[in-house]
Amino acid sequence: MELRVGLLGVGTVGGGVAELLLGEGAALKERTGGIGIRLVAAADIEPKRLASLSAAGVEVSKDAMRVVSRDDVDVVVELIGGADTAKALILEALRRRRSVVTANKHLLAEHGEEIVRAARGAGAALGFSAAVCGGVPVLLALRTGLVANKIASIVGIVNGTCNYILTRMSLGGTTYAAALAEAQAQGYAEANPALDVDGHDSAHKLTILAALAFRTPVALSSVLSEGISGLDVLDLRYAQDLGYVVKLVAIGKRAGDRDALDLRVHPTLLPKEHPLAAVSGVFNAVEITGHAVGRVMLFGRGAGKEPTSSNIVADLVEIARGSAARATDQLAFWIDRPPMPILPPGEASTRFYVRFTVRDEYGVLGSMARILGEHRVSIASVIQKEPHEGDATNGVPIVVLTHAARAADFRAALDEIDACEFSIRRAVFLRIEEA
Repeated sequence: MELRVGLLGVGTVGGGVAELLLGEGAALKERTGGIGIRLVAAADIEPKRLASLSAAGVEVSKDAMRVVSRDDVDVVVELIGGADTAKALILEALRRRRSVVTANKHLLAEHGEEIVRAARGAGAALGFSAAVCGGVPVLLALRTGLVANKIASIVGIVNGTCNYILTRMSLGGTTYAAALAEAQAQGYAEANPALDVDGHDSAHKLTILAALAFRTPVALSSVLSEGISGLDVLDLRYAQDLGYVVKLVAIGKRAGDRDALDLRVHPTLLPKEHPLAAVSGVFNAVEITGHAVGRVMLFGRGAGKEPTSSNIVADLVEIARGSAARATDQLAFWIDRPPMPILPPGEASTRFYVRFTVRDEYGVLGSMARILGEHRVSIASVIQKEPHEGDATNGVPIVVLTHAARAADFRAALDEIDACEFSIRRAVFLRIEEA
């Protein structure tokens, strides 16, 4: 048996897929029990990317739809990214009953229901293991290895760009702007990094993770998303003094005994003993808690040529073996179930870190404690910095850690404190996720 592949997009990841298929074909055939996987056609808008493939006997074109429509293509690998063009190509491939492999988390997060419906209607397989965390097989684990579990939570660092920036800020005392510039110079951040640093990329990934973990349709708009661009290195330093590390974390969990999901992406204080706290640089990690297996953590490179192409080829192997079609059938929840309710952001209950900047006056701390208490926010600890640690005319920082509080109550308390005469500037707050 032979699986014939049409590749759309021969950039960094697409080039890695081509190298694996062309260079490891014999080894893959041996590992799959005699099933060949052959790259027969490829498309890219840059002709120079196609030259080496053409020399290897692959039919090449600048027209992606031409590859999709070929009779000798069994499966289409979409790696061009974006939404509109990629969606049109994938839907056309499925209409022609071609199986599809994609790493396009943007497309799946926004149009997953439509794509799954088209795949099932065509009886075709849909593979997207590389859409979240690159080479980390977290989606495969949710679909297969953890299928016996009722998932209670999924918490992860799923964006390597942000993790690199925060690592530099935490370990090197670097400002956000300097850390971002360094990430761009290293090739870890785009020239326009908004998709990563504003939390949107992580929200796309959490949408997919939550759908698989909790077996429910999830709308991207239901995920609270906050980024790291407004972080001050001062708060990362204070967090370290208190025994915490700041990470951009994607959180999906069942909301206590309520039949609802709590879905959030935001900078988060993690205790230093938390398994995710030690994940540094461009690495990704996801911790999954199931009722039978307990806590499981998957760790690895979340992006890049080799890790991502590894998961794409793994999807091709699943399709070649026939198991991918059964896996696609398991995605029926995406189209035939009403979605689970999503907890409104104000209803989520967490602990908080908050830094106030206030006048150095008698009774300020007591007034703040009173206002917090009136809004049902309980203080766990307080650190008031000495005036000489900063210019007292610019205010004295007071750092407060709270016990778990409802977000709406906490924000109401902050608004009242910010309006007080002793408050010099608006409070800065971050959520805390315990181990």
